[in-house]
Amino acid sequence: MKSPRWKPAEGFKGLKENWKDDLLSGFLVSLIALPLSLSVAGASGFPPIMGVTTAIVGGVLVSFLTNSELTIKGPAVGLIVIAAGAVDELGKGNAAMGWHLALGAIVVAGAIQILMGLLKLPRFGDFFPLSAVHGMLAAIGIIIMSKQIHLAVGIAPGELKGKTPLELLEMVPHSLLHMEYHIAIIGLVGLMIMFGWKYLSFSFLKKIQPAFVVLVAGIILGRFFHLFEPAYRDFKPLINPGEFSIGCHVDFGGMKGDLLPAFLKYVAIFALVGSLESLLTTKAIDLLDPFKRKADLSRDIAAVGAGNVIAGIFGGLPMISEVARSSANIYNGGKTRWANLFHGVFLLIFVVFLSPVVKMVPVAALATMLIFVGFRLASPAEFKHIYYIGKEQLIIFLVTIVATLSTDILTGIGCGILVKVIIQQIYGVKPSHIFNPKFEVRAEKDIYFVSLSGAAVFTNYLGLKWKLEALPVGKVVQIDFSGAPYVDHTVMENITRFKTDYEQAGGHMELIGFDHHLALSDHPLAARRNQRETVLS
Repeated sequence: MKSPRWKPAEGFKGLKENWKDDLLSGFLVSLIALPLSLSVAGASGFPPIMGVTTAIVGGVLVSFLTNSELTIKGPAVGLIVIAAGAVDELGKGNAAMGWHLALGAIVVAGAIQILMGLLKLPRFGDFFPLSAVHGMLAAIGIIIMSKQIHLAVGIAPGELKGKTPLELLEMVPHSLLHMEYHIAIIGLVGLMIMFGWKYLSFSFLKKIQPAFVVLVAGIILGRFFHLFEPAYRDFKPLINPGEFSIGCHVDFGGMKGDLLPAFLKYVAIFALVGSLESLLTTKAIDLLDPFKRKADLSRDIAAVGAGNVIAGIFGGLPMISEVARSSANIYNGGKTRWANLFHGVFLLIFVVFLSPVVKMVPVAALATMLIFVGFRLASPAEFKHIYYIGKEQLIIFLVTIVATLSTDILTGIGCGILVKVIIQQIYGVKPSHIFNPKFEVRAEKDIYFVSLSGAAVFTNYLGLKWKLEALPVGKVVQIDFSGAPYVDHTVMENITRFKTDYEQAGGHMELIGFDHHLALSDHPLAARRNQRETVLS
């Protein structure tokens, strides 16, 4: 019988010890990854098979570079909008050329991610306000749904070309009135499976991933409705995955002439947003890890960057640590990073030996999977959760969504950050405190006292965090917020996570001094305003 403190071994010893669990989990995750990788690539303007190429590289290569034991690497749903924008803008409307040029930006962004990892820059990930990050992800979810809804009911992609997300949303009633009913039935069945699977009462069915069921059901319905026959003039209802091959597809032509500004923009967005998404996922999976292992975030970003360089050369999309597949890996009993490797190997087997089956998948079936993923990013529950944290957080969240839908992702998250700073000024945060955390550290025997005298906000949290990281492990640390006029939600959440990590390493940390602070909502990690400071001022 294994001890409660038992942890899986690493490296080849871990493979020998846990290969059965990791092999099974890798296989089950690959059943999710195959349809999702195809759909992400197709929605990004890439040949669908290139999404699987990304997942294969993420499994077979990156597994050996990272120490994140349970994350699954693959194409990012959250980067669909960015990748599609790069294909369109760099190709100037020519998708066949645009995706090759987008690969150049992916490869350069991957090289930057390697450098970021080597320079330990992922620690700057805590700078971004959480409400703005969630707003960005929700906006991405809305953008994904705004296009995929039309494809799920049989609208030709040509009718959607050049439309902004807001224009696509306006088109929804028209598309529903002019749907192709054979394809709409496939879309409706797919949506019923994706949204209703969790409500099934048979436990053995819940172990089967709904995305795989949609894939099988789509193929069966496609054959029943004869979608393989050349009766559709405007578009092909079945996906054209392209041929899987190992070869160089990258084109660095975007680094020259009038394409350079757009090229540099997408390099920056791929590197920034991809790294941020990957960091958030890796942190989340660390919290779910039953063995409480912690990934080296810098090493993980460098590993993802290396994967992006290789995948980009071979034609793949940008990859991240993907949350849905990583969560499934834990649920399926994966123990070590070998599960990620096995998932990549199974995908390679699928595309080599089952390519004819992949070509029978309806576009509508893949669209329903993306609608489901987009809905999860922008679900009503997400809005409700942000409101529960605080009304001011909902304002930041909504501004980020609207700005992203109206402009682009970087502008959107920039607007969210700006609104957060403005709100903090309204709550009395002094301009001198925005980037300068005012605190004092003193030690008495084995107890370390950290006293804050200035506002603790997302823009100055990194300074406080780095000072806390410099404290010896295994000690008693007391952080006193009584002198802080304002403590924002991002700091509350990050400092609570830091406290958990410190105590798991053998220390003890107390967060005190909130007696005179008024929480801005009932959420335990809501922002807090010091009433005593307000009265004195």
